[in-house]
Amino acid sequence: MRRVENPENPYERYSSEYLGEAPRARLEVYEETITGTVISSSFDGTSRDRLTVNCYRGCIHACTYCFARRYHEFLGYGAGTDFETKIVAKINAPEVLRRELKTTRRKIRKLEFSFATDPYIPIEATYQLTRRCLETCAEFGIRAIIVTKSPLVTRDIDVLKRMNAVVCFSIPFADTKSSKPFELYAPIPEARFRAMKTVSDAGIPTGLALAPVIPGINDSQIPTLLETARENGASYAFMSLLHIDSESIAEYFIAKTRELVPTKVGRVINALKRERGGKLIHGTFAERENGRTEQWNAARKLFDMHFARLGYKEFMRREEEPVEKPIAVQGRLF
Repeated sequence: MRRVENPENPYERYSSEYLGEAPRARLEVYEETITGTVISSSFDGTSRDRLTVNCYRGCIHACTYCFARRYHEFLGYGAGTDFETKIVAKINAPEVLRRELKTTRRKIRKLEFSFATDPYIPIEATYQLTRRCLETCAEFGIRAIIVTKSPLVTRDIDVLKRMNAVVCFSIPFADTKSSKPFELYAPIPEARFRAMKTVSDAGIPTGLALAPVIPGINDSQIPTLLETARENGASYAFMSLLHIDSESIAEYFIAKTRELVPTKVGRVINALKRERGGKLIHGTFAERENGRTEQWNAARKLFDMHFARLGYKEFMRREEEPVEKPIAVQGRLF
């Protein structure tokens, strides 16, 4: 793995409001050459696995709740500030993807970008690894499902239109004031909604990822988020409860919540423990999504009611036949 001493600053190419606030800590970028697969599978609790492509490790957006933080520990880094300041770019990901698609016997109908980091973190403006992978998918007739917080995705509208893509914007907070303590350097919600409209107006289906829902913090914003997304062209939507599956993530999330919103940390901890039988960490997907308390059930009912009222469609769950046996388990990425 080669360290890039002074990578080009992508924030100089776009406005700070467009990409978000630059991290205060020194950013370190490392380049990795993949020797194995770039397509991985992850189980999401449904009857099928999701095939995903991750061109980067770590994420500059620095969301305190990000479940992918624990994957950085597999590299010998920490799940805290290392996750947002030590970024790894898989510089040969497009070439590896092309080789895999040419040689696989499996029928791959769609690939998701991405699972363990945002596919449009700021350094994508320079590396263009996601764009090149999307171009490869377009050549092979493979649909892309993109989940991102970044307006940088609008750069690739020309490619996305060629491949029948779906772009899902992760926007769990309705305004900057409520998002800032939990999404430290991510683009502001308003910028994400503007990008959603731009992509929608280009004829590309868009969706809203209302995730995570943090009881007592943003569950009351569910109607506003669904309405605003619909106004900006979204036709898909889904929600999920805060995903904490390791001690290190729990420790970091609680510490940052206590630091940035000290008056709310007790409310968050108590609500999550009520949901999970006195624990912060959930064991299975079912434990994460099946609410124990009236608070979570009320949030789910609120989402379902406005989902139906606004005419949303379920996000890419039953539209396509399941793919065949997964190519690789998620652990093979790290």
